[in-house]
Amino acid sequence: MLDSVEFAAVYLAAMRIGAVPVLMNPLLPGRDLAVIAADARARIAVLSAERLAALADFRTGAPEVVTMVSTGDDADGLIGWSTFLDGVGVGADGDGSVYRTLAESPGFWLCTSGSTGRPKLAAHRHGDVQTVCDTVGRHMFGISPDDRFFSVGPMFHAYGLGNSLLFPLSQGATAILEPTRPPTPQLVTDIVADEHPTLFFCVPTFYAALCNADVPADTFASVRYGVSAAEPLPAETFERFKEKFGVTVLDGIGSTEMLHIYLGNTPTSVKAGTSGVPIPGYEVRIVDEQGADQPVGEPGELWVKGDSMTTGYWCRSAVNRATFQGEWMRTGDLYSCDADGFHTYLGRVDDMLRVGGEWVSPAEVEGVLIEHPTVLEAAVVGERNDAQVLRPIAYVIAAPEAELDTDVLDQHCRDRLAGFKRPKRYEIVTELPKTATGKIQRYRLRE
Repeated sequence: MLDSVEFAAVYLAAMRIGAVPVLMNPLLPGRDLAVIAADARARIAVLSAERLAALADFRTGAPEVVTMVSTGDDADGLIGWSTFLDGVGVGADGDGSVYRTLAESPGFWLCTSGSTGRPKLAAHRHGDVQTVCDTVGRHMFGISPDDRFFSVGPMFHAYGLGNSLLFPLSQGATAILEPTRPPTPQLVTDIVADEHPTLFFCVPTFYAALCNADVPADTFASVRYGVSAAEPLPAETFERFKEKFGVTVLDGIGSTEMLHIYLGNTPTSVKAGTSGVPIPGYEVRIVDEQGADQPVGEPGELWVKGDSMTTGYWCRSAVNRATFQGEWMRTGDLYSCDADGFHTYLGRVDDMLRVGGEWVSPAEVEGVLIEHPTVLEAAVVGERNDAQVLRPIAYVIAAPEAELDTDVLDQHCRDRLAGFKRPKRYEIVTELPKTATGKIQRYRLRE
């Protein structure tokens, strides 16, 4: 389903009756949606009327789905929204009472973003909703009933679900929903100008696009804080957005498995270019390959624990055993922590490049590239040459009305990076493969 009041109704009503809603990306082709539905053994599917074109392939690939509901009218094999609300054709034989769930009861499932391959289904409990509202909502955002939430991140993903539903409802605040996918900078700025949100949630690439768009400087005057997640927010984008619009963006890292942000900058503690400090209620560790804690400044894999952590991936026993270590979850993200407790993202553990015996962080090289005014976005991966020597290569997107010159970019990197870190080749592209939440799919670039 697209972001809508109907989405909120289905999600909340399913949990109310003790059913398990499985949130899926509505822009996926029908065949891909069917794979997820079949994996979940779903029996009922609800879709926005705008996505009816995906129905034929979905039906073919998900034969166990016996009931299909649309937010539109009744149609062949489809129960329309009005009929659905009347309880006709969906086995509605209860008395309307709330199912007796506990905090530990199965609540809902979320699809991982697919940044490293096929999505997995992360199971969350009813109690996880209260946890993120009490931790992230209170400590990172300081939300109140007067707040107006607007999230560019979609509701089917953990980030958007919290921004557009869980947090505002927890305080009786207002959520501004826009179903259009993908949104454009002009559409978003029009909504901000008309609806005056106080909290604005976005992803780094969209913040960069807003900085490059022809948008009036007072557009975000109503916004007390911007929030960024999904990918690290480069310090350059942080500074440009603040300079242009006067809004501080609080960057953080979260995950489908933890339900929302667990490491973030806060209104009282901000350091550009970092993912911030642990949100109260969560603990993190940076460990080496043997699981031993790393000293200040030394890189290692980030581990996290907190009460909102998933109970595990549906039917992925081997992955569960590798990912969850007692109370701790291995994130697969490479981080370092400075003396002030701020954490800096260095890349995915499996994205790190071993070049000439030295480690190279793609995130560091990408951060240098986007400092150049002609570069809008960049992604760095490893490529082996004819001698099977690994070397960094960069995919770059030009800033609006800018012309990329690879010789100029190479000199820019020479002035700022050690020789083994510099890209050995540049590919100028018009887009990068991404998940629906803005994460770059580097595995596709490597392929």
